[in-house]
Amino acid sequence: MAGFLKRLVPKRFRKTELIIPVVRMHGAIMAGGSQFRPALNLASYAPLLDKAFGMKEAPVVAITLNSPGGSPVQSRMIYNRIRQLAEEKNKKVLIFVEDVAASGGYMIALAGDEIIADPTSIVGSIGVVSGGFGFPEMLKKIGVERRVYTAGQNKAILDPFQPEKEGDIEYLKSLQLEIHNVFIDMVKLRRGSKLKDDPALFSGLFWTGMRGLDLGLIDGLGDMRDVLRRRYGDKVKLQLVSGARNFVGKKLPGVDLHAQSIAASAASGLAEVAEEKALWARYGF
Repeated sequence: MAGFLKRLVPKRFRKTELIIPVVRMHGAIMAGGSQFRPALNLASYAPLLDKAFGMKEAPVVAITLNSPGGSPVQSRMIYNRIRQLAEEKNKKVLIFVEDVAASGGYMIALAGDEIIADPTSIVGSIGVVSGGFGFPEMLKKIGVERRVYTAGQNKAILDPFQPEKEGDIEYLKSLQLEIHNVFIDMVKLRRGSKLKDDPALFSGLFWTGMRGLDLGLIDGLGDMRDVLRRRYGDKVKLQLVSGARNFVGKKLPGVDLHAQSIAASAASGLAEVAEEKALWARYGF
């Protein structure tokens, strides 16, 4: 009723309050996710982005980002969706880094027209990493023989239960190099002449927000509320764009609550937690 009555009042007499949508992206970037631990991926966040960019009166969409990285594919998909919506809706995008925007997290940050971080945030890590474990000696000790049958000589490439092969490692590195080059091209496209000519820039190193500003990886230091109030006035109102709720009432970005059973979600969630903790640990979190 209040909204209906407000629309009856001529615009010149209404309170000049500017609402800016805020999308909060948090966590490791990976496909899938569960009811217990929604992942940062396009499927989860597309509805939130559509909703935020659909707010016609807002001149800008603010995104708070806190991610140590993860899937390069999902990172690029989120990046592309943000840029597509920004162009379609003619809106500026401001990315505000919280603790970390590294690796795939920084790739997403590149979608911002401006990237703003805290002086103590971690940014960068422009590189590609793959990791795993090898168990061939353990199998020998416990008396287990590994048997693999393939059609295709490279079908069992990088099998963790077999000794490493030089050819397998070279092939993996060639894939990493291709992905790394895509990442570098994205950084150069979005940051352009702002980037400093530093040999360490694309080495995979990461830096604080202060150093990231010097290198041209970000545009400024500060926090979202202060920055938006300085630019749009004290009457600016930040509206968090949120999704559905899970079975315990916790808000989720965009997860189908009936997609998996609770037991399956819990089991897969344990693996996801371990993977996410390993990603955060690289940056001291």
